[in-house]
Amino acid sequence: MESSPAKGKPQGRLLVSSILDAKDELEERLERCVGIVTSLINGLSEREANDALTGHVCKGSQQHEEVCLGLFLLLLTEPTQAQRSYRDLTLVNRDGMNVILIKINQILMEKFLKLQDVCRTQLVWLVRELVKNGVIGADGVLMTLMKQIAGGDISSKNLWLAENVLDILVDQREWVLKSGMLIAMCVYTYLRLIVDHHGTPLLLSLRQKEVDFCIGLKGVLQLLTSRTSRKFLACRLTPDMETKLLFMTSRVRFGQQKRYQDWFQRQYLSTADSQSLRCDLIRYICGVVHPSNEVLSSDILPRWAIIGWLLTTCTSNVAASNAKLALFYDWLFFSPEKDSIMNIEPAILVMHHSMKPHPAITATLLDFMCRIIPHFYPPLEGQVRQGVFNSLTFIMEKRVLAHLAPLFDNPKLDRELRSMLRDRFPEFCSSPSPPVEVKMEESASMDMDNHVLDKEDGCYDNTEAAFSDDEEELNNKGKKREFRFHPIKEAYIEEPADITPFVDQLDDTLKEKVLQLQKASDTETQCEVMQEIVDLILEEDFDSEQMSTLASCLAELFKGHFRGDVLPDEITEESLEESVSKPVCLVFRNLCQMQEDNSGFSVLLDMLAELYQKQPKIGYHLLYYLKASKAAMGKMSRYEHFAQATALGDLHTCLMMDMKACQEDDVRLLCYLTPSIYSEFPDETLRSGELLNMIAAVIDSTQLQELMCHVMMGNLVMFRKDSVLNILIQSLDWETFEQYSTWQLFLAHSIPLETIIPILQHLKYKEHPEALSCLLLQLRREKPTEEMVKMVLSRPCHPEDQFTTSILRHWAAKHNDVLGEHIKALLIKNNNLPRKRQSLRSSSSKLAQLTLEQILEHMDNLRLNLSNTKHNFFTQTPILQALQHVQASCDEAHKMRFSDLFSLAEEYEESSKPPKTRRKAPTMTVRSRKGAAPPASNEEESASSSASEEEDSKPKAPKRRRKVSSVVGSDSD
Repeated sequence: MESSPAKGKPQGRLLVSSILDAKDELEERLERCVGIVTSLINGLSEREANDALTGHVCKGSQQHEEVCLGLFLLLLTEPTQAQRSYRDLTLVNRDGMNVILIKINQILMEKFLKLQDVCRTQLVWLVRELVKNGVIGADGVLMTLMKQIAGGDISSKNLWLAENVLDILVDQREWVLKSGMLIAMCVYTYLRLIVDHHGTPLLLSLRQKEVDFCIGLKGVLQLLTSRTSRKFLACRLTPDMETKLLFMTSRVRFGQQKRYQDWFQRQYLSTADSQSLRCDLIRYICGVVHPSNEVLSSDILPRWAIIGWLLTTCTSNVAASNAKLALFYDWLFFSPEKDSIMNIEPAILVMHHSMKPHPAITATLLDFMCRIIPHFYPPLEGQVRQGVFNSLTFIMEKRVLAHLAPLFDNPKLDRELRSMLRDRFPEFCSSPSPPVEVKMEESASMDMDNHVLDKEDGCYDNTEAAFSDDEEELNNKGKKREFRFHPIKEAYIEEPADITPFVDQLDDTLKEKVLQLQKASDTETQCEVMQEIVDLILEEDFDSEQMSTLASCLAELFKGHFRGDVLPDEITEESLEESVSKPVCLVFRNLCQMQEDNSGFSVLLDMLAELYQKQPKIGYHLLYYLKASKAAMGKMSRYEHFAQATALGDLHTCLMMDMKACQEDDVRLLCYLTPSIYSEFPDETLRSGELLNMIAAVIDSTQLQELMCHVMMGNLVMFRKDSVLNILIQSLDWETFEQYSTWQLFLAHSIPLETIIPILQHLKYKEHPEALSCLLLQLRREKPTEEMVKMVLSRPCHPEDQFTTSILRHWAAKHNDVLGEHIKALLIKNNNLPRKRQSLRSSSSKLAQLTLEQILEHMDNLRLNLSNTKHNFFTQTPILQALQHVQASCDEAHKMRFSDLFSLAEEYEESSKPPKTRRKAPTMTVRSRKGAAPPASNEEESASSSASEEEDSKPKAPKRRRKVSSVVGSDSD
């Protein structure tokens, strides 16, 4: 199962990269080391080369590292030299290959997905050699390599990696058996991968090898009764998945998770094979993600909400069943003495919070919990029953839920399920005693859990609860759980920055500078010290492992800056420059001044990415700096580099998150940034309505008017033709003012109304009054085109929906002739259209099909509306021609239903003049019943219309109808 080589010649030697990517710091360093090795051995014999390398490594640790890393890169990039490079490496290294093991781990954790195909192959080969030679630490590298075998992925590269690692394990079985941890990790990994490998003969062959390997190492009973280490749960997520999931559970606010979930689903959960990955994710969330009390009591996205979302994304019964098993797995053999409440709590909270909005989910989980006891592993049914009982008891003891009766004996559950729950768990189904006390607590808890957002914001449920972490439970006994829903801006009491937990981890030079920064009282001194800190991290020998600690110090020292307003009250050149002269802005300034190909550029990006993890507001502060500072003129693209360096690694997601944070903190700043954000990142802002909704949700009428002025002055483009229709359709679910603001902003642009006129077919008169009223006012300013008239007529007829009649009446008054010609054309087209062709059209078009009956209904409504006026719309030749044409060929039901409409044209006669003058002739043959002269007055026409309505309209001679029909038909052709 060889992976296919990468197409095209990439820029990097080790990593796949484009011309636009900054040179990778690790790759640059390794290439420098290759240069040193090459210069030492160039033109020498093997023995001479070995002597030269040995002599160089003896000079010191730096030289030793240079030679080892140079040989390492040669080994990865030059397969023909691999054996010789590895032999030289074993001869010259003085640290038991430690330098190499560290670098392999770094590449596996940070760069594996970007490795060139040949380098990936060589890296696996090198791990095999290290294992064969019994190098101490090779087991750790092998476990890191196993982590890169992704679950739910049967791409050729992933299968190649799974099989090659398995071959190493099988070939080196005796070595594997020496490490209990490695045995457990291998079994856990391949038991998981077996699930994915089915279907094709190639996959089944690999699956059989995996089965044979696992059976040879461990017994089933031992596996079932052993608690799974968190290391194993974590090993089944790739580093990228793990980073994104940890980001969601530590940084994303509840109610704002949809875009992150959508991104995660597109990236990892969009294929049929990825169904099995949901189990890994759920097990990881339950067993590894154990939030602190601080996170639990905040508005951060709770674990149960993510699990609920994952359950709803299962599209197969097998995947859903396995996902439920993953959720309840820790319940089956739960022991309060050795297991954590945090492992079992997500399942009970998913059920609790789903009861109101999604009772079906709660029901299916409760049903699963009951049925898993006898069916999971029959020989251990008693132990499984005890495990589930222990879990429920512990949940009540820890006050995760006050009582289980509201869950187990809820009227929303069907009778059979409630009966099964009472049989299995009678202890938890009875009402508590004394009833009054618990009733109060239960009602308070349930009301608070459920009173918040009824309107779902895209995840699963919009309620949240906070409860104590089990490690700190002793400190919280007797305290009622704290519930928080909407974050409230509190009045901060400024406390001095406390960097004690971090500063001692820094080396002496950096520690001294950070302490100086803490002591500095004026901004100018702080900026000077901050520049010195930036200079330190840009030095070549800076230890990058200190970056995270330094970021923690800086985030704490600058916390006051991130709490204040960014934008000056009065915006002038001077006030803007002053606002970007803060110490935190020194990092931004250095980033703007540095060339992208400079090695320090990526160091600064790493610095900002670390700061971003500690202080999310850094994102929109960077955007502000790039717009407000003269030093950053034309450097807005630096934000894109920043976004790619963050844990998200995605410009769109990062930009939306930062603008959302800005929206919550400072609406003025949001409006100030809007023109730049739209102009600099059009692909990220114009393709969806996400940013537009953020803006429309918070601006006031003054800010709306300012944005409209920006649009009309050419400073701001918020819509483009290819996506505006979809965005306006999205906006139909927004609040009233948000919709009106959106339409106002749209109308400020010069986009032809025809671009968005198809939205009419999505608008329902009771549900979308905002869009309909805005469209109505705009349509009345337009000269109707045939497409506009078609869309207006394609709206369903309803007695209370006056939209179509009102706009037709307006057009009839202002553009009588044009409207008449368009309606004639539409009537004849829809009348002449063969049935077969019409059905084909309707099936191929996403828009509702315009039907003859619809047009006639709207025409009849217009006739009734104009019946008491002096309007001459229905005396026009084109309308009369079209009505006669339709009447001649429609069925009797339509003739009867629209007899009053057809009667308007019954006395219309075609003149006998040649075809070329036919258009003018008919105007001379229109007669009222009173015999008035042809250019009839409105009063006469109105009387004529009324008179014809009173008469019993009976079909005239068929001969005359056929004659008119054929003439009009040829005219139409």
